[in-house]
Amino acid sequence: MSSGAQPSLRFPLILLAIANLALLAMRLSPWQEVFNLPGNGATGIDPGVCLIGYILLIFIFGAKKQDEMSVAMGAGTLLGLLGGAVMVGEIVLKAQAAQQDTALPAFMTKGLLVTACLLWGAAGWNGARVTGNSGLGMISGAWSAMVSSLMAATAVLAEMYSTAASPTSQDPWKQYEGLALGNSATQALVHSLNSVTFFLLVGPLAGAAAGLVFAFFAPAKKS
Repeated sequence: MSSGAQPSLRFPLILLAIANLALLAMRLSPWQEVFNLPGNGATGIDPGVCLIGYILLIFIFGAKKQDEMSVAMGAGTLLGLLGGAVMVGEIVLKAQAAQQDTALPAFMTKGLLVTACLLWGAAGWNGARVTGNSGLGMISGAWSAMVSSLMAATAVLAEMYSTAASPTSQDPWKQYEGLALGNSATQALVHSLNSVTFFLLVGPLAGAAAGLVFAFFAPAKKS
């Protein structure tokens, strides 16, 4: 890609992040009870902070046009969408397996995640190829992973919201106090929130690492 950071994708990604925030807010309502979750509420707050960070980063860097960084980001966009599709597929398969009281084979889970990492690495290779800069190849990998991670977070939040159990008590604290007692619904909520935070934080770091490694194998840019 040589057209920069794909301005046409910038606003859909921002809207997707905003939609994720809305899903998160609706699922965690009443908000004052979030502080009863593990980590004095950090379990529920961290995904929101990450999503706000994504919105700001996409808005700031997506606004740049025709500079080397925008070219590097554009080089990772398509592969980020492909990686996101792989990650969403892994999440859907795990959810279906859980509904059947089975577990997705570990080799399949790891294989799908490795596939996503390889796609991020390929984005780094492509970014370094079109810019001639391995550092910008790393940015391509990180951006690609951001796109994928945002898609994965959407899948987790949508699944979390759609399967949310109706409160059994008017006292909102009753929704959360069961955590220490092994309330499965609350534990599932905490697990989903941790998964969203993991994808949003670790994804770009893994993408940057993979992009940098692959960037070293990119051919030198022809002048």
